[in-house]
Amino acid sequence: MTRLTADIWVSAYLTRLRLVDIPAFITAKGDATAGAVLVKLNTLDGKAVVYQRSFDLMSGERTWVVLSEGAETDVDAALRRQRGFDPDLWVIEVEDRAGRHLLDEPGLCD
Repeated sequence: MTRLTADIWVSAYLTRLRLVDIPAFITAKGDATAGAVLVKLNTLDGKAVVYQRSFDLMSGERTWVVLSEGAETDVDAALRRQRGFDPDLWVIEVEDRAGRHLLDEPGLCD
């Protein structure tokens, strides 16, 4: 099965968000072909959640799991640590008071 490159996946994700009027932007651009992607959901109330894609060895499915959540400053510190480990990492920040991120929609774990 052919996998999408990171830059194509990010572009498609940003387009999906834009189509439903959810503001999002790239805060860290990683490797265009194979960089991992983290999605930070900022609910604009001082809190945030960071999601990372995970592979379930038992089922073979890819899912989005919480990497960090809580006060936005703490979440940003966790993101800085992750970027320190992996400079090829992409970070997408989604801003939505209702907590929408669309990561649970079909096609976004592929």
